[in-house]
Amino acid sequence: MLQYLIVCPLMFLAGFVDSIAGGGGLISLPAYIIAGVPAHFALGTNKLASAMGTSISTGRYLKNGYIKGKRMIQIAVCASVVSLIGSSIGSGLSLLVSEQVLKNLMVVILPIVAFYVLRNKNLDTSAQGKQLSDRTAFAIAVLAAFLIGGYDGFYGPGTGTFLILVLTGAAQMEVRQASALTKVINLSSNVAALVTFLANGTVYYGLGLTAGVFCIAGHYMGSGLVVQNGQKIVRPVILVVLAVLFLKVVTGV
Repeated sequence: MLQYLIVCPLMFLAGFVDSIAGGGGLISLPAYIIAGVPAHFALGTNKLASAMGTSISTGRYLKNGYIKGKRMIQIAVCASVVSLIGSSIGSGLSLLVSEQVLKNLMVVILPIVAFYVLRNKNLDTSAQGKQLSDRTAFAIAVLAAFLIGGYDGFYGPGTGTFLILVLTGAAQMEVRQASALTKVINLSSNVAALVTFLANGTVYYGLGLTAGVFCIAGHYMGSGLVVQNGQKIVRPVILVVLAVLFLKVVTGV
């Protein structure tokens, strides 16, 4: 029950923060560790909740028709397939790493990811809309889906931000198209990683499903609000959660 009391409010907060300015994964994954969930189970259970939240936002983008036309459909299908492969490899590798190593990696990697994600909230759209050749854009999107999908399977936080930055920057996609494609790729990597963790028995079903409902509620409420200067809200919340995680791992409490 204590794990539910700690994880569920933080998952709601993660969904709320993610809907405003992204970076929800920087809260959701540490939430499980703070609640005392073993690292491998934290990764697996977090993927269950993440897959639930991502499926909702993916459906919204598809319903609004942001992925349309032969070019975008081909990119989306192929990127999803390679994301599945990359995420399966990444999640398999994470299961080979010991619990303590994973916790130590969190202390090192999460602050770095947080710095990069928070630093790149506002995309420069002035250079977007320049069309690369279909073959070049396709290659960039597929390569990004494989590599970042692998990272998502192994760890996860910051995946959406990294994908959008690559798709809008290197692949020169329009922001809404890049966001929609990001959700499709992210859903594929979440599902692949979740299947791997389920097959290895590293998912707490009750906690993950309940946390997923809270995450969806956070997304729903956050997206329904007009929040100005959202990053001013997001930054301190993420920093506080990471500080608690750091103390938890270092002190062993």
